[in-house]
Amino acid sequence: MRLKDKVAIITGGARGIGRETALLFAREGAKVAIGDFDREAGAATVQEICQMGGEALFFSVDVTDIKQVQLMVDGTLGGFGRIDILVNNAGITRDAFLTKMTPEQWNQVIAVNLTGVFNCTRAVVPVMISQGSGRILNAASVVGLYGNMGQTNYAATKAGVIGMTRTWAKELGRKGITVNAVAPGFIITDMTAKVPEKVLEMMKEKTPLGRLGQPRDVAYAYLFLASDEAAYINGVVLSVDGGLVL
Repeated sequence: MRLKDKVAIITGGARGIGRETALLFAREGAKVAIGDFDREAGAATVQEICQMGGEALFFSVDVTDIKQVQLMVDGTLGGFGRIDILVNNAGITRDAFLTKMTPEQWNQVIAVNLTGVFNCTRAVVPVMISQGSGRILNAASVVGLYGNMGQTNYAATKAGVIGMTRTWAKELGRKGITVNAVAPGFIITDMTAKVPEKVLEMMKEKTPLGRLGQPRDVAYAYLFLASDEAAYINGVVLSVDGGLVL
């Protein structure tokens, strides 16, 4: 069990990639704290983990709210005694071309995808420093590396996450904390369900593996980076895209 006795916080852990990551981490021995705004889906994920013999907690949290984030961190410490892994997975899209994008669409995505990552990491890092170890894993995107039409806000946040990842890797490495990012391509989730079928087919054709990704493909990347095997990997952006951007 690669994460035996480790404690992981996973934001956006109630659905999609976050849920798959929470289930996988639990199967690998981690105690999991799920932070999400979706109470029903979060409770269902916790129940599934407990039914498989794991330990999990759910926290209703808006990652843009520093107070709610701190309550999640304090609650995790109260329930499990430590925090070894943070997966900053929570994210939203509000797609529109630049000329049609509203300030509200811009601000909403910046708040969740960028400021939310800052809030959660800033709250967790003092705990990891006191322990002398930790893993911070950030959800980036191939869009943050190469851009994408209609996603000015989303691409900006994911590029920002990559910048923060590399900065924190330099700042926190000597504290025993590694910071890495995963950059998924097109993964079949609720988020991609909003993408027109024609676009998804085009992406599938462009992907050398000939298929779209599954949440488990990203979850296994998180698992590796969270494990002891990745102890000397720091500041990396790992693309999980089937070769889409080669």
